[in-house]
Amino acid sequence: MSGDPSDKARSTAVKQLKALGLSTYAARTFVALVSLREGTAQDVSEVADVPRTRVYDAADELRDRGLVDVKQANPKQYWAISTETAGRHFEQEYNHRVTSLTDALEALETANHTIEQRGVWTVTGRETVTERVVDFISGADDEIVYMTSENLLTEEIADHISRASDRGVSIRLGEMSESTEDRLEQRLPHAQFFESLWDWADTPAGRLLMVDQKKTLVSVLVDGDGGHPPEPLDETAIWGSGPTNSLVVVLRAMFTWQLDNNRE
Repeated sequence: MSGDPSDKARSTAVKQLKALGLSTYAARTFVALVSLREGTAQDVSEVADVPRTRVYDAADELRDRGLVDVKQANPKQYWAISTETAGRHFEQEYNHRVTSLTDALEALETANHTIEQRGVWTVTGRETVTERVVDFISGADDEIVYMTSENLLTEEIADHISRASDRGVSIRLGEMSESTEDRLEQRLPHAQFFESLWDWADTPAGRLLMVDQKKTLVSVLVDGDGGHPPEPLDETAIWGSGPTNSLVVVLRAMFTWQLDNNRE
C-alpha cells in the first residue's frame, strides 16, 4: 500500500465495514461509492478492487442493507448514503444486535446459576479483572466492601460504586490517602471508611472485594509487560460466589471483626 492517507482511510473503512457484517466486495463497493458519491458498476470497478460483474451482487447486498440506492438506467447507477447516515445506520444496527444478543443470553440463563458455586475461578489481566469488579458491583443489592490500591480505583469503578450507593447499597471502603478519601467522600457521602488490613505499598495485593457477603474477589499484582505505566505490573485474580463458597467464607471472616460494629 502507498503512503497516501486516502489509501489508509479506504483500508480502514473496508476493514470496519467487514467487521460490521458486509462482505469484502460489498465493503469495497460501498467505500468506492462514498468517494464517487454515485456511479456505475464500471465506475466502481475502476476505483475499487472489485470485478465489474461482482459489483452487481455487492450493490444488491448494500441495497438490502439500506446503504445504497439504485437508479434503473442503462447502465444502472448506484448512489451511496452519506457517511453521517451510514454511521447512524450501523450504530442502530449494532445496538439492536447487542440488545438481541443480551436478551437471548438472558433467556438461556437457568436456575443453575443461582446454585452454590464450588471452588474459585481465575481471571487474568487488569482489564478483565476490572470488568469482573464492575460486574459484581453493578449486581450488588445490600453491601459492597472494597479494599484496593489507589491506582486501581479507576473512575469507571468509582462511578459504579456511586451508582450502587444511589440505589441504597451500603458502601464500605478500605482507608486510602487523605486526598483520595476527600475526593470519594464528595461522590460517596454515605460511604464508610475502615482501617485497611495492611499497607498496600508493602504488598503485591491488588484488590479485595466482597458483595452482599456472598460474592468475593481477590487480586494480586504480577509481573507484566509494562502495559500499565508507570507500573510494569499486571494483575490476576480469583473469585467465588455463594454463602458457603470457600473463598467467600475466608474473606467474610477477615472482614467480620472490622465491620460487625458498623453493621449493628
